Amino acid sequence: MSVKKRVESLKITEFKEINKEFFVLSLISDNKLPEMFPGQFVEALVEGSPSTFLRRPLSIHDVNYAKNTIKLLIQIVGDGTRKLSELKTGDKLNLIYPLGNSYSFASNQSALLIGGGCGVAPLLFLARKMNEKGINPDILIGGRNKDYLLEIEEYKKYGNVHITTEDGSYGEKGFVIHHSILWKENIKFDKIYTCGPEAMMKAIAKYAGKKGIDCEVSLENLMACGIGACLCCIAETHRGNICTCTRDLCLIQKT
Repeated sequence: MSVKKRVESLKITEFKEINKEFFVLSLISDNKLPEMFPGQFVEALVEGSPSTFLRRPLSIHDVNYAKNTIKLLIQIVGDGTRKLSELKTGDKLNLIYPLGNSYSFASNQSALLIGGGCGVAPLLFLARKMNEKGINPDILIGGRNKDYLLEIEEYKKYGNVHITTEDGSYGEKGFVIHHSILWKENIKFDKIYTCGPEAMMKAIAKYAGKKGIDCEVSLENLMACGIGACLCCIAETHRGNICTCTRDLCLIQKT
């Protein structure tokens, strides 16, 4: 997939705080947004943070072409993202976008989307695009507790939402791999899409392999350029070493 990349400062139209760790930025472009695909990301320039030298990679959470806006779901994990959390409506944020690879799907498939923590970010756009193709996916979301369940009402617009929390404060107790939808004998999905902590994705990929289900995982890593030039975001996969910025989605084939 070859998509022309753009360097542009977008204006923040909304800052939505979800909890003390997570927030959503809505941004509008002065120009018509380029075509973007679920699973792609942006590289955001962090200004006013002396300890932040590199842009920060952020998943594209959702796109609204009618309003010409893009949403980013961000977790505060360090100085760079903490500085981004100080942005206000009307401020500008410089992005390089769209970057990375995209999820693939067919209009006649049954799909399960699985996200944990900030890993739910790219799955909202995926669910929206699936709806446009006539797919009503099942969406499994996990969190530390009920306060760490992100954008649940948004996901309910596009699919059947299932919940796990580690402490059992909402939905089923445990990790996403323990949810009953994965273990019902009468349910078989054509494909699973997942994004989240590495241990979670490995568990889901192992489950999919045993069940003979195609699975796509969205990889993430520390990176500098975001376009495959610096080679600092290499990840080991069953297909060998890859740059996560240019091949950030890995297909786990049926076994």
